Amino acid sequence: MDNQNQMDREPTERELEILKILWRRREATVRQVYEELRERLPIVQNTVQAFLRTMEEKGFVRHRREGRTFIYEPTIDQLATSQNMASDLLKRVFDGAVDQLVQSVFSAKPPTGDELDRLEALIQQQKSNAEETTP
Repeated sequence: MDNQNQMDREPTERELEILKILWRRREATVRQVYEELRERLPIVQNTVQAFLRTMEEKGFVRHRREGRTFIYEPTIDQLATSQNMASDLLKRVFDGAVDQLVQSVFSAKPPTGDELDRLEALIQQQKSNAEETTP
């Protein structure tokens, strides 16, 4: 499956939870994924295994075998996936209006002082980029 087809389909909420574990660890067995998930979700190991098989069919992960153990690794990039999902949300919910998205996020979770500092730096970077591309 090529990268474009992978990006046409977004991971489900549960698949995204599994991908976060794999992105952080780089690779993991079914048991390792299960042990991390069960700390915060009611889930059984067989369900994790079924999710990983489905995710492999979708092209989100691949596995290799070491003896009887399957070791899974992500095949999709975390940054590209998050950008794709954010872009989709921006288009579907906010009709492309970045300011409305930000206002909604601020209403849901007010940013910390550090987050505001990072946001201000991002805004300044975007302004600089816009000035450089303006003739």
